[in-house]
Amino acid sequence: MRIRRILAAVFATAALAGLGLTGAATATAGSVTPASVTPGECTDGGGTIDRSTPVLPTCRGGMHDGQTVD
Repeated sequence: MRIRRILAAVFATAALAGLGLTGAATATAGSVTPASVTPGECTDGGGTIDRSTPVLPTCRGGMHDGQTVD
């Protein structure tokens, strides 16, 4: 009887620890954005390349709005 309780506690702890690691990895992966995009990525994401910006062209509209194009 005592062994069953210990095993149940071990499995429950392992399950909760696994959920915690999965949530942390998902939160980290979702917040990563590239510093710049290629012209193809800009247009594939629904944007257009604005070459009137002073330093580097910028992607306008779509998924990569406001990112520089290299």
